[in-house]
Amino acid sequence: MEKKDLGKTSTGIEANVAALLSYLAGFVTGIIFFVIEKENKFVRFHAMQSIITFGSFFVLSLVLGFVPGIGYILICLLWIVSVILWVTLMVKAYQGERFKLPVIGDMAEKKI
Repeated sequence: MEKKDLGKTSTGIEANVAALLSYLAGFVTGIIFFVIEKENKFVRFHAMQSIITFGSFFVLSLVLGFVPGIGYILICLLWIVSVILWVTLMVKAYQGERFKLPVIGDMAEKKI
């Protein structure tokens, strides 16, 4: 597989690795990489997409925790979706792909 040139990063970490790491601990590492990466749009995009995606999942799970009965079932489903999405986004970022989620990807692009 040919290595893509994703540009220089201000962190000194390869862009694809920095993008993957921005998903590692959900919105927390997304915030960290968004703040410390000043140059690379690829890394900043993935960091912002991580913040929006996993921040939204976090807030939604908190809200669902207050819904009796069905809230627990929905939290379990949300967890399964978030794990699948988490792994997919990390793999795509490592492969150097600017994988845009519907709606969230557009929001992330506007914020970088």
